[in-house]
Amino acid sequence: MKKSLLSLLLLAAATLVAAADKKNVLLIAGKPSHGPGEHEHNAGIQLLAAGLKQSAAGLVNVDVSLNGEWPSDERVAKADTIVIYSDGQAGHPAVTHLPQLAKKMEAGCGFVCLHYAVEPVYERAGWLSVNGKPIDPPPAGRSSTGAGAKEFKEWLGGYFEQFWSVNPHWLADFKTLPNHPVSRGVKPYASSDEWYFNLRFRDNMEGVTPILSAIAPDDTMSRKDGDHGGNPDVRKMVLEERKPQVVAWAVDRKDGGRGFGFCGGHYHAGWALDSQRTLVLNAIVWTAKADVPADGVQTKFTEDELKANLDKKAPRKVTPKPAVKK
Repeated sequence: MKKSLLSLLLLAAATLVAAADKKNVLLIAGKPSHGPGEHEHNAGIQLLAAGLKQSAAGLVNVDVSLNGEWPSDERVAKADTIVIYSDGQAGHPAVTHLPQLAKKMEAGCGFVCLHYAVEPVYERAGWLSVNGKPIDPPPAGRSSTGAGAKEFKEWLGGYFEQFWSVNPHWLADFKTLPNHPVSRGVKPYASSDEWYFNLRFRDNMEGVTPILSAIAPDDTMSRKDGDHGGNPDVRKMVLEERKPQVVAWAVDRKDGGRGFGFCGGHYHAGWALDSQRTLVLNAIVWTAKADVPADGVQTKFTEDELKANLDKKAPRKVTPKPAVKK
């Protein structure tokens, strides 16, 4: 009897220790945006939350905030990593909470931004103007950095900078992946998406590990130069130098925190790809400083589960259908 009681007590103690070791993941979805099947922040965040509960329940606790609602101070304080899937610029949930996030990052909290969320707010004040209107693009030598740019460069390792980065839709073929915890169990794959590239990374890529890279086709440079369409530097890189473009990356920060940026995710259909889901779920676990499983965070969803929680949006006359392949 005493031996049985001791076994129960030891089991209870082990359970409490395991629960205490679990990391807390806070996932924040932006408000509905774009047409049906595009920028499905609410559905995407809930799918990622379901994936963590399905295959990483022993590693992390999951907290979800939807529709651009910023979580309470108590919920933010508990987070070991913060994941944001939202629009950028003025639609970014984080840019009005930078001081709060700064304290979290200084304490080593993880930071993950998906798709448009890698683009913080920009300020145009001080640009040259004609008749009160800003010159577009800004003069040579001027960057379009503003609120959040400096912070995202440090916390995330890189960000989308207007008049430098570009956001074309193209089929990216990821032929190889590096040996990194976030790439465990991720197979090479290809996906048609709005893959941003030529991001403004840390100087000399300090602490940054490229995870997904591909050579962008010439037609990504078919638009006019502008805040998102192109510029001489990126045209030379794509059309002449044929340099692989980094569209997902991991960063180890000096404050002990970790960050992960992922430029895909425009189309909700992309989350049907096993490799894409595994990569992002691995990154969430890694930035929370939990141990990524040897085979990665593998998940399975039915077609109905993948389509669950989509926002109710008025259909477009022509809805783009991305071509994705495993």
